[in-house]
Amino acid sequence: MKTHEVIIQPGRSERHYWRDLWRNRELMLILSMRDVSVRYKQTALGTAWGLIRPLITMMIMVLVFSKIAKLPADPGIPYPLMVLGGITVWTFFATAFTQISNSVTMNANLVTKVYFPRLIMPISSIAVSFIDFLVSLGLFIVLAMWYRFVPDWHLLLLPAFIVLALLASFAFGLFFAAVNVKFRDIGQLIPFIVQVGFYVCPIAYSSRLVEGKSDEFWYPFYWMNPMVGIIDGFRWSLLGEKAYFNPQSLLLSVGIVGVCLFLSLYFFRKRENTFVDDI
Repeated sequence: MKTHEVIIQPGRSERHYWRDLWRNRELMLILSMRDVSVRYKQTALGTAWGLIRPLITMMIMVLVFSKIAKLPADPGIPYPLMVLGGITVWTFFATAFTQISNSVTMNANLVTKVYFPRLIMPISSIAVSFIDFLVSLGLFIVLAMWYRFVPDWHLLLLPAFIVLALLASFAFGLFFAAVNVKFRDIGQLIPFIVQVGFYVCPIAYSSRLVEGKSDEFWYPFYWMNPMVGIIDGFRWSLLGEKAYFNPQSLLLSVGIVGVCLFLSLYFFRKRENTFVDDI
């Protein structure tokens, strides 16, 4: 392993921040591997939990929203496939968002002892959520084979929506990560935000149902939720033209995520020099 000397001096973090971030990429890998090993250490099922959670959640939502509430799926799409597609991308976003928001406080011992670009902690924290996402995506593939559902060319756009979901988790997670260092009660707010978001996003229902509610006061606020365009686009890339997708909602999602990511990154960089004092 190559070593290099770092001289702590006023203004260095501003001048050489991104170069230091690249030089510490091995630390980023080590922290990622540590998070994965801690997550699955001494577990009987290991990564199978990434399969069990979305499967059970899908079964409950199909029972409650399809069988009892009688909510329809998009025409020509099995309801379990529609729900699992939404659960897969939402769980990826929610888990990454939670891990990023808690990344600095979870590594407090490193922050107070070693110099390195603090942005390494949020970046390394997404490893667990990405592994769970791949397992959940594998479950979707198996279920699609069960229903004999064959994807088409839309599948080529799937990586773009995965990246967009990841950027969305950074756009909001970085802000909460910086605030969480000073105000620890923010950590209690994050699970509540995730829980509320699960129901206000089109996971158990299709956005097609919302289109007929344009006279409702909440209608414009629904489309301002950046995860609406991401979830709809993710399902559209997996299920094809039969899945409802409004391209305008995607443009809105990209715009909101882009602005929030820039502001959150700026806020995180401004606050990271005070992390040692606050911790």
